[in-house]
Amino acid sequence: MPTLLIVDDEPGILRSLGDALGREGLEVDTAASLADARARLRDSYDFVLLDVRLPDGSGLDLVTEIRAANPDTAIVMMSGQATIDAAVQATRLGAWDFLEKPVSLERLLVLLRNAAANSELKAENRRLAKTGSAPLIGRSAPIRQLLGEIERAGASTARVLIRGEHGSGKELVARALHAASPRRTQPFVAVNCSAIPDELVESELFGHEKGAFTGAAQARRGLFEEADRGTLFLDEIGDLSERAQAKLLRVLQEGELSRLGGHRAIRVDVRVIAATNRDLEQRARTGAFRDDLYFRLAVIPIVVPPLRERREDIPDLIEHFARAMARESGGRPRTFSAAAVAMLAQHDYPGNVRELRNLVERLVIMSPGSAIGPADVRAVLPAAAEPQAAARRLAEAVQDFERAQIEAALAAAGGNVTQAATRLGLERSHLYKKMRKLGWRPPA
Repeated sequence: MPTLLIVDDEPGILRSLGDALGREGLEVDTAASLADARARLRDSYDFVLLDVRLPDGSGLDLVTEIRAANPDTAIVMMSGQATIDAAVQATRLGAWDFLEKPVSLERLLVLLRNAAANSELKAENRRLAKTGSAPLIGRSAPIRQLLGEIERAGASTARVLIRGEHGSGKELVARALHAASPRRTQPFVAVNCSAIPDELVESELFGHEKGAFTGAAQARRGLFEEADRGTLFLDEIGDLSERAQAKLLRVLQEGELSRLGGHRAIRVDVRVIAATNRDLEQRARTGAFRDDLYFRLAVIPIVVPPLRERREDIPDLIEHFARAMARESGGRPRTFSAAAVAMLAQHDYPGNVRELRNLVERLVIMSPGSAIGPADVRAVLPAAAEPQAAARRLAEAVQDFERAQIEAALAAAGGNVTQAATRLGLERSHLYKKMRKLGWRPPA
């Protein structure tokens, strides 16, 4: 049963609202002062209905305390002398909404339902962040270092520039940074700058007003406004046009933008995380990218290691992808034999984790039988057979060399195995073992 605390110094309001909300299925407690409320708030509540003016102080002072102790508690302020300034201050401190007395029960119930839905959404976002809806899988030293950098950088408000090859997981890192930040319950908006035509980049990022260009039949918010109070992930930032770079720099410097075709300044509070597969620092030095924008973006640089530098994570990634595919299809996870995993771990993966995922999906779909073995891997990844062939060729070359050395030593010793062993620096028994392993016997 949802719990609610009403804080008001008027007994009639405590009684009437308490009875009405109790009939609506809430478990209601009441408090007539700040001191009484603080005592009650040793326990957590789903909702607090809080008067602004109380005998021993302002209810606004209690908002900050409640938010610090129980950030999931939804606070609704009320006042008989409501002012715009008080309402603005209350919402800035973290109140869900502000009501004027006498309180409308119908409106209050709507607010409580909306606040409950918002709290559930925040809880779901945290759950996804903890379980890792898009996790960074691995236990290798490079991935542990990366996770440490995400944890430290995520807690800050600083901008981050992520570098890494295609398919290495740059967007996963950006999402993990957002999940580790105080903005985790706010929007995460991602855009691939290279996928937007040059003539539409400014409209996509900063929005446009009606009539700003042919086809702009109505005003439209840009991605910066969509990400307000949250995080905007700009993938492949190196592909932005020079004009878009200049406008982005202004937004980062001043914290405000104007839509395309508009003149009104719009304040935005956005943490920008950018990513690139290029050496943006080198491009900035040569003038191919604005150096002042580069330094604004690269407050904290993070490098995502390619998969070939963390091969020990491949078995964990294979298992993770196989389980994820089983969940999607409603079946049981397919198993990979140790030999199949070893073969997959030898591939260099120019497409990185994305390529590995595609391979696992292809194997799961196309391989017959319950277990996936080396033959299945060779069928979808012919290059996997090359290391084995090279190993066989090396083994054959070693055998040929050993055979030639033994033959030469025996010839020099006149066929005497003991003397030949001495010439080779081997024990006599060891030489015999070598000869048997090579399937060769000296002439009688």
